[in-house]
Amino acid sequence: MSDKIVLKNMVFYGYHGAFAVEKELGQKLEVDLEVRTDLKNLGDDTELSFNYVDAYTVIKEIVEEREYNLVETLAEEIAAQILAMYDVEEVIVRVRKIQVPVGGYLDYLEVEITRQS
Repeated sequence: MSDKIVLKNMVFYGYHGAFAVEKELGQKLEVDLEVRTDLKNLGDDTELSFNYVDAYTVIKEIVEEREYNLVETLAEEIAAQILAMYDVEEVIVRVRKIQVPVGGYLDYLEVEITRQS
């Protein structure tokens, strides 16, 4: 399926990580969501379409109100929630952690997962 809806570079503040300082101070995280679904028969019916406002709200709640040791688990939870909420074929979730405590410099750590319904 080549049809997709993309929410790109959503920015949230969350308390995720394996280190105590990450859970105490928190950090900025960026999230991308790609949803693959058939868009050809929607017409202009908002009831049939993927509701990106609701999707954003759910992702915001997951990132900002929950805590995970791994961004991999965070990405998995986002994918699971989106698949449970919508009749879509596939979701791709990318989570970027900007401040990574690796003892050196890097732009970010990114996790990408793809899940099908």
